[in-house]
Amino acid sequence: MAPSPVVAKLLPSSVLLRRVAAHDYHRGYCALLAQLTTVDTVSAEQFAEQVAYWDAHPDTYTSIVLIDVASDRVVGSGTLVVERKIIHGCGRVGHIEDIVVDANVRGQNLGKIVVEQLKHIAVANGCYKIELAAAEKNAPFYEKCGFARKSLNMAIYTAH
Repeated sequence: MAPSPVVAKLLPSSVLLRRVAAHDYHRGYCALLAQLTTVDTVSAEQFAEQVAYWDAHPDTYTSIVLIDVASDRVVGSGTLVVERKIIHGCGRVGHIEDIVVDANVRGQNLGKIVVEQLKHIAVANGCYKIELAAAEKNAPFYEKCGFARKSLNMAIYTAH
């Protein structure tokens, strides 16, 4: 996956950008996500199955990682889910999810790199709109990435 022109200018040579892979489990992917939200217990096998599912559906799921070359650790990640609609002439909407950058390397534009690359992929996939839900405290960051406050986000959490 080639970086977008914007990302190519921002991406430090010490960081690798690519799709998530099953071996990223051992590079700290779940620990990174745990800095964002609850991950619970995920085995290497479960992780590999999930990544294989995403890889089998690349027009719907794109999860990317930033790897610090020196430490060989995942230091950033985000996911794009492409929803196929009936409205807007069977248009597509890109949903950006689970943006996280390791607390030890924040402030280095890595979050912007992840968001910009996912926006690029959404446009390349024909999305007429790209949206995300964010915590109020993160709104200024996403506004710097070109997003505008649009509507109220609501959720119901169900037991599984």
